[in-house]
Amino acid sequence: MKKDIILAGVGGQGILSIATIIGNAALRLNMYLKQAEVHGMSQRGGDVMSCLRISTDPIASDLIPKGKVDLIISLEPMEALRYIDQLAPDGHIITSTEPFVNIPTYPEMGTILQELESHGNCIMLPCENIAKEVASARASNMVLLGAATPMLGLTTDDIKQSIRAVFESKGEKIINDNLAAFNAGLAHQF
Repeated sequence: MKKDIILAGVGGQGILSIATIIGNAALRLNMYLKQAEVHGMSQRGGDVMSCLRISTDPIASDLIPKGKVDLIISLEPMEALRYIDQLAPDGHIITSTEPFVNIPTYPEMGTILQELESHGNCIMLPCENIAKEVASARASNMVLLGAATPMLGLTTDDIKQSIRAVFESKGEKIINDNLAAFNAGLAHQF
């Protein structure tokens, strides 16, 4: 099993937390893992991207060749669109539909969503709204992770155990909020 994943979003949305959780699950299963992150602008609301490669076989590089990405997981629709040319022909996109408008020239949302939909293998959901219903807006990244889990090649239990491990130091309420948001995302499969 091999999955090449791009995680995308804006600084502060929790993209790197998703990468940590997936990575934790893969390592607990004795899988190979390579990760490269670009997050220098995250303090200023800039784009954040992480290449995450997990496999049962050794991985030579942390960078994913163009056109070989299996899955784009994005908390921001324009950021998903930014990496669409990296997708494999049968690759999937899972993205939040709620924009983080941080530039004056942010494109029209209808255009962004239409272009994402034209790819074909695209799941879009209002992660922040779903997270607010079950926990808090801060858990929108866990909603996205829940929706993406069936495509990761890892079990739901593997990811839940990793959520517990990653958030263990923050207390039971934070763990439970993140698990509730994860379950809500998992339930929103299309």
